[in-house]
This record gives sequence, structure tokens and C-alpha cells, in this order.
Amino acid sequence: MSKIFIDACQGKKTPYTPVWMMRQAGRYLPEYMKVREQAGDFLSLCHNPKLAAEVTLQPVDIVGVDAAIMFSDILVVPNEMGMDLRFAKGEGPIFDKPIKSIEDIDDLLGGKEAANKLTYVYDTIKLVREQLDDSKALIGFTGAPWTLATYMIEGRGTKTYNVVKKLIYTEPELMHKLLAKVTEVVKYYLEKQIESGVDVVQIFDSWAAALEKSKYFEFSWNYMKEIASYIKNKYPHIPIIMFPKGIPAYLDDIDGDFDVFGVDWSTPMALAKEKLGDRYVLQGNMEPCRLYSKEATTECVESLAKTMKDGRHIFNLGHGILPDVPVENAIHFVSECKRASKRD
Repeated sequence: MSKIFIDACQGKKTPYTPVWMMRQAGRYLPEYMKVREQAGDFLSLCHNPKLAAEVTLQPVDIVGVDAAIMFSDILVVPNEMGMDLRFAKGEGPIFDKPIKSIEDIDDLLGGKEAANKLTYVYDTIKLVREQLDDSKALIGFTGAPWTLATYMIEGRGTKTYNVVKKLIYTEPELMHKLLAKVTEVVKYYLEKQIESGVDVVQIFDSWAAALEKSKYFEFSWNYMKEIASYIKNKYPHIPIIMFPKGIPAYLDDIDGDFDVFGVDWSTPMALAKEKLGDRYVLQGNMEPCRLYSKEATTECVESLAKTMKDGRHIFNLGHGILPDVPVENAIHFVSECKRASKRD
């Protein structure tokens, strides 16, 4: 595995600050689009270990990042719990029969039974591990229970979250029942990823900002902490990255048994450093749209390097790379990160 990347996740001194990009395999790469066409559709690509391994490795070879992030989707978890998932062009992921009742939750597969159905993910990891250079790390991931539950209840992406948030205030016991069930699946899912060969795991909470502070910690962060503690207790050598998007006002109350805190682009890195830098390695937080301009990219990289000069940091985007970003600009970002962060 990549000693530089793992050491950086654990807060150890490295020759330079390593860099990777969230969701780094994707439509900005022509090579990815060719493989996706070969697969037929997005979900078929996720279910094909050989092709999923190929696109996992593409950004490492083409862009030069220090870690590969396995190609999959967070919604394979509820899909294997028993919810029919499809991706509609122009609409994104859709569950045609969303969760509406306690009985619907009872009908879902849970724990190891659901996690064991995700064999295509574990096979992808094994194939990547066989082909990935020893100088690179492999990152596994999952969606946070709250983020997964929003899709499971809303049935698709949402701007208002009114269906799922209505349940939080009117039927909190239903929400906790679903979140607890998803949490158990996620624990075993990450465990199986580790056993298959990932070096690091990350928990994405893409919809963290949908909740007010007290409800966020009750319905999301506490479940993420539970997962992190479970993994850290069984695999203390595996770094854990937590990435809740859009909660700069909540940083004072962030705690837990993890190693790296992902800082999204809306959170000033200086603020994250002040609040969390003494306890966790920080990751991020460049605004992804800066990749449209090499000059704007360099400006941000140098600013981050200056802010985190005496801190612990991993370069990364503050969210996923966009599909129309020029590949040469992504390569520029990686090279600038390494240039700006070399240490004596």
C-alpha cells in the first residue's frame, strides 16, 4: 500500500502532502465513457468487477493521484437490502417503491445478509488490489445512513427533503428504526471491503446540511460515529475518513473515533483547522469548479498549502469532480498539489 498516503491519514510526517479527488473515476475521462458504453449503463458497470476495476485504476494512471477510490455507488447498499434501484437519464437514481412504513423497514434485508450480497464490490476491490501499484492506496467508501435513508424514503434526489424530514419530526421512531438497520449493514459492508483489500474507508454524508444542528447529531452523526467505532475497534490500523458536507456551523461538536475529517468547499479551511486540526487530519477543500481554470486551481492550492503548512492535511477537492472538467486541468491540480506541498 501507499505508505505516504496511509501515514498522512494517520497524521505522520510525509515527504509531501498526498492528493486524490473524490469520485475521481467519471465522465470527465474519455476512457471512462468508453468503458461505460461497453457496460451498457451505470448500474451494470457497478455490477461488473472487471470493468469497475478498470475505471477505478484510470485516474491513477492518467491523472496521477496517490490513491485509487473504488468505483461503485452508495446506493448499492439499499439496492441489496431489497429496494429496486434504477438510474433514469436526466433524473438520477430512483427507488420506485420508497419506504413508507415500519412494515417496509421490516421487509428489508439487514446486517450480514444484505452485506454479503455485495459480492461484485468485493470482487472489484480484489481485482484492483492485484493491479494497483504498491505505491498507491485503495480507498473504500459508503454513504452515511442518513444520506442513504433520504433516498430510501424520498425515492430519489430532493431539494427540500420534506418527506424524510416530516418523519423526523412526526415519526422519529420510524426514522431511528431505519437508520439503525442501515447502520448494521454499513458496518459489515465496510468490514467486507477491508477484508477484500482496501487500505482506507470513507463515510460520505452528502446530505448533512439538510438537518438543523440538534437533529443532525441525533439522526446522522451519531450513527456515523457508531460505524467508525465498530471499524476502529476491529481494524485499528485502517484509517477512517468522515465527510459530512456543508456543516461548518456544527464543527464545535464534532467528535468520534476516526482519523480524517473531510472539509467540503463551503467550509473555510482555516476554520476547520481551528476547530478540528488538533484532533484530526484534515482533507480537502478546493471548490471543484476551480478546476475550470488552471490559474484559479493554483491560487487555491497555494492558499491551502499556506494555511496547512504547520498542520496535517491531505489535498482533495471539496466535493466530486464535474463531468466537463478538462482532463489536463485535473492533471494540473495534482501536479500543483505535489509542487506546493513538498517538505524538507
